[in-house]
Amino acid sequence: MRAHVSILVVVLLLAIMPATAAAEQTRTGGTVVVEQGETVRDGLTATGGTVVIRGTVDGDLSAFSGNVLVAQSGRVNGDVSAVAGNVRIEGTVTGTVDAQTGNLAIAQSATVGSLEGAAGYTLIAGTVEGNARVASETLTLANTANVGGNLVYDTETFNRQQGATVSGTVRQDESLGDAGPAPVPQVPNWVGAVYGFFVNLLLGIVLLAAFPGFSEGVADRGRADPVLSVGVGLLLLVLIPIVLLVFAVTLIGIPISILGAIIFAIFLWIATVYGSFTVGVWLLSLADEGSRWIGLVLGLFVIAVLDRIPIVGGIVQFVVLLLGLGALAMALRAHYRGRRSTPEYVETTRRGTDEETPAD
Repeated sequence: MRAHVSILVVVLLLAIMPATAAAEQTRTGGTVVVEQGETVRDGLTATGGTVVIRGTVDGDLSAFSGNVLVAQSGRVNGDVSAVAGNVRIEGTVTGTVDAQTGNLAIAQSATVGSLEGAAGYTLIAGTVEGNARVASETLTLANTANVGGNLVYDTETFNRQQGATVSGTVRQDESLGDAGPAPVPQVPNWVGAVYGFFVNLLLGIVLLAAFPGFSEGVADRGRADPVLSVGVGLLLLVLIPIVLLVFAVTLIGIPISILGAIIFAIFLWIATVYGSFTVGVWLLSLADEGSRWIGLVLGLFVIAVLDRIPIVGGIVQFVVLLLGLGALAMALRAHYRGRRSTPEYVETTRRGTDEETPAD
């Protein structure tokens, strides 16, 4: 059983690893500071009330904060991606500054590789070695500004002071403020449905192969009392996010909350597959058929087909999720209680046997 659990954990961790391995170092706090003379290797993800870079970051800097400052002594050997109330660059950024902020300032002492900004107010007083693309209510190019490439802007007010230089072209693009990700080719809806079916089927095969008895127990609980299972699932779906949110309110609890959200998302995926499996087993029971493998395929197929029906599909998916979540939670609770009670039972039995054995 433990070996099966280990295998499942490894599979799930490998599935989510690409999304969580991007940043080598993460810092969280009221104020996150890289001090002058300090060097952070392999990039930095910083979350806090204020993020200040006075030293060096070798790699990309991702900052989520009220205020972000790369001081005059600060240097980022990579890109800066910032979502903040205020972003001010006074030092050197070798890559791109990508800022979503209320106020964005490239100070006179600053040198950045290129600039992508969306802000309420933007000031460029320093050097942008490459292109600058800015969507802002107000854009000001100070007399010390130097843009080595093109300047593309979408602003209500554009102030270009005498002495500001732009080596490339300067043009207004009114669609810049609405720009999103690059358009991708349209994929037929059925492709996503087929992909989702096979991904869920793969997870179901792993679950049934690794935990055959437990998986059948989940389905049995869901079939025996579907109303209770749905109710328990709904309760968990409401309470767990609230608990994670409470953890997230405290800065210390933010990493715990993030990890908990990832684990809960995986748990919901597993619950969805178990819910479909329960439906499939129930349908087979109507025909006196008991193959769990056929039940898995049938349940996933039926739910995938119903999901294509507008409105009804969403309701069905939600109910199946609650069914699987509640049945899974109750099965885990029963399994845990069974493991705790077994040693006590065995010990009692042994004591009783010893007492009944006559002394030599």
